[in-house]
Amino acid sequence: MNVRDLIFLKVKGIKFLAHITSQDEGILSGTRWLRRACKTLGIDLKKCKKDGEKVRQSDIIAVLEGNPKQMALGEEELIGWISKSSGIATAAWKAKISAGKTLKVVSGAWKKMPIPIKDLIRQAILDGGIYYRISEEPFIYLDKNYVKILGGVKEALLSVKNSKHVTKIIQLKSKGKRLCQEALVASQLGTHIIMIDTGQKDDIKMVDLVLRKQRLRRRVKIAFGGNIKIEDLKMLRKFPVDIVDIGKAIVDAPLLDMRMDIIETA
Repeated sequence: MNVRDLIFLKVKGIKFLAHITSQDEGILSGTRWLRRACKTLGIDLKKCKKDGEKVRQSDIIAVLEGNPKQMALGEEELIGWISKSSGIATAAWKAKISAGKTLKVVSGAWKKMPIPIKDLIRQAILDGGIYYRISEEPFIYLDKNYVKILGGVKEALLSVKNSKHVTKIIQLKSKGKRLCQEALVASQLGTHIIMIDTGQKDDIKMVDLVLRKQRLRRRVKIAFGGNIKIEDLKMLRKFPVDIVDIGKAIVDAPLLDMRMDIIETA
């Protein structure tokens, strides 16, 4: 016998209403997983706000109905699905605001997360108002390991020269003159987006200048990443960069605190 069956023996036939409330301001996410968990536990989810909604402190996120054991199990599981994902959505929303109207911000670090929660995190990023990939068009991404395996930037891009109607993106992590040389080669070979993944902001200006001198900048977008924080975005708006990829600061954002309280019998 589950210990909860013993504890709730005298009230097992009574149904209770409970509220999940937000303890802070943010953007809601994860309700698809909340609904799924309620169904598994046999809890009736009577009301629930929608993903992407802005919530404030003390707002009622969801109204639940269930027996004592269901409520006890629900308190252990339900909040987890929405508090963490809402924290990610909130961070994404803050990043979008900080980026302004001209700078595109994305978050691709979901790839580093465990497979069981990748979908949850991707949806949270979307609910926050940004995209979880560097491009919304079909693309080929040649990351640093592809470049290393294939023998360099030129060789990597030549390997996909026959790939038509896709955006070609290459990740560069070199420093100084070598970075500029690689960016120039990449642009000459038809790269659409150069991802400068060094975290060094001055690298943006160097690459931009090299491409402008060769009249290549108009057909190439510059993306930037590497331990970028949300508070860096206002400053990055002054740099000649088109896309900024924020990883840890979004996917590792603190949860949006919530609580579940029994209100009354149903």
